[in-house]
Parts: sequence; structure tokens; C-alpha cells
Amino acid sequence: MDFLIDSFLSAMLLIGSLDPGLLEIIGVSLKVSCTSTLIASVIGVPGGFIIAFSEFPMKRLLITILNTLLALPTVVVGLFVYAFISRRGIFGVFDLLYTPKAMIIGQVILIIPIVATFTISAVSRIDDRYRKTALTVGANLFQTAWMLVREARFGIAAAIIAAFGRVIAEVGISMMLGGNVRGFTRTMTTAMALEYDKGQFVLSVALGIALLGVSFAVNLFFNYFQGKVRV
Repeated sequence: MDFLIDSFLSAMLLIGSLDPGLLEIIGVSLKVSCTSTLIASVIGVPGGFIIAFSEFPMKRLLITILNTLLALPTVVVGLFVYAFISRRGIFGVFDLLYTPKAMIIGQVILIIPIVATFTISAVSRIDDRYRKTALTVGANLFQTAWMLVREARFGIAAAIIAAFGRVIAEVGISMMLGGNVRGFTRTMTTAMALEYDKGQFVLSVALGIALLGVSFAVNLFFNYFQGKVRV
């Protein structure tokens, strides 16, 4: 117990000193995770809308596949992307392996199903009379879609936050595609794994506290958004 307490106190001192190495790792994590979440949202939210309001063959099968992909292991995504971007892969010529771009590609693949599935769920709860009424009074397709976004905004925001939480805490893709290169692709989770193997528990605990702090800040913003936004 004394060891745990000492590690925690040392970790708090490290965070309070704004250690450059610690801030560098946090910065890489936020940059990669935020970029991945933004790209996945741009693809997943419209995709969820289209799936929810369109009727086409095997729609239920597509939704089932998306639901299944929610449990997709990060190492499977890492292996899949690695096969394409390694030197012997189709996209090996672009030299993407062990770069932040490779990590972003893997993370986007990981969380697109999350954003799309949660968006479908949020939009499907909206009474279809809203859409029909908007079209009846002369609203165009864009105006109708915007009205539906406003109605489902909390569900969509939850989808984006869930996706961010998935990538900020994942380690498989970051390790396999990023290589854990210091100052370049080392994230909070990969650094925690490395420091644990080295027996450097103080930095691991500090990174764990920082990770929880980031997650708490994101959810705090979401709660503020829920309480203040009334469109």
C-alpha cells in the first residue's frame, strides 16, 4: 500500500511540474485521437443518417455488421492495416508504417462503426412525422437533415464522445502501427505499457491520471453541452 501511495504522490508531483516528456506524450495522444475522431465523425454521422432513413436490400444485415464491429479487437485492426501499409503491402510505397498517419488510419477504421451505429440509434428514435412535416412545409433536403440533427444532437454527441473514449484509451493499434517512437508516435497508453515493463511506475501512474483527466474533461464538456444547449 505504501508503494502505491508513494507512486501516486510522485505522479502528482510529476504532473504538477509540467514535465516536458509527459506533456509531449499527452500532446501526441490528443493530436492522434482528436484527428481520428473528427475524420470518423465526418464519415460516420452522415453514413448513419443515410442508413437510418434509406430503404435498401440487406439494410438489417448492414446494421448487424456494424453492431458486430463494435467489439472489433484493436489488434485485428492493427494487423489488417499493417498488411496494407507495410513495405510488402499495397500501400507500402507511401511509407506510412510507424507514423501518426498509420495510427489515425487504424483508429478511424476502429471507431467508424461506433459513430455510425450510435447515430443510427439516435436518429431512429426521432418520430418520422418530424421529417414528413418539414418536407410538407417546403423544407429542402439539407434543411430537413439539419432539423433532424438538432433533434438527435445529444445522441450524436454521445456517439462522438464514445468514439473518442475508445481511441484515447486503445493500445493495440498505436503499438502495432505507430511503433511507440518517442516524441513521434508514443501515446499515453503505449508509454504506460513501456514504462511498466521498465519498472518505472511513477510515469505510468502519472499517465494513467492524465488519461482519466482527459476523459473526465471530455465528459464534463458533454454534460455542459447537454445542460446549456437548447436549440
